[in-house]
Amino acid sequence: MQTRATFDAAARSFLDLVEQVPPSAYDGPGLGDWDLRALVGHAGRSLVTVATYLGTRADSVAAATPAEYFAVASRLVGRDDDGAIARRGVEAGRALGDDPVGALRASYAAATAALDGLDGADPVVETAAGGMRVSDYLPTRTFELVVHSLDIARACGVAHEPPADALAEALGVAAASAVELGLGPDVLLALTGREPLAAGTSVVP
Repeated sequence: MQTRATFDAAARSFLDLVEQVPPSAYDGPGLGDWDLRALVGHAGRSLVTVATYLGTRADSVAAATPAEYFAVASRLVGRDDDGAIARRGVEAGRALGDDPVGALRASYAAATAALDGLDGADPVVETAAGGMRVSDYLPTRTFELVVHSLDIARACGVAHEPPADALAEALGVAAASAVELGLGPDVLLALTGREPLAAGTSVVP
């Protein structure tokens, strides 16, 4: 499963990055309203959900591609009037405790065990967007790990270069999500230097 390889690469790179974060930085700025602890905790949920979701099974596929997953997620965010998503990030940050790196490595070990337990199968599992094949869900986690690793590196001033394969996969997911959300022409024009994207434009929630 190629998507497993890119997920593993992104996860290991994320863990290596977090090891470089000074403990004093966790209370500092992260992303938006999140401090760095909440941002790291939110990124770490990409490991937690793999371990959690792979223990479930769904009767049918609701999102057949990573782009469809993010389209559903965007609609859910649009209805997130009570700030639940932001709160989950804060809670995930608190759950890291006094040893964030140790907690995240334990989450990765659980995700790895869940993936190994599939023994090459590709079942349909329950996700936040409904039923998905594991091979279609994993790129959404790779995407989150790559993007938030860049966020973390920017927030604490640490140099970071995502693994090339994971970065390429994340860019592909972003492009497909742009098309799914009707932003394909805008993103293509921006990538080819013709028109800048409007302020606040995002292909994911």
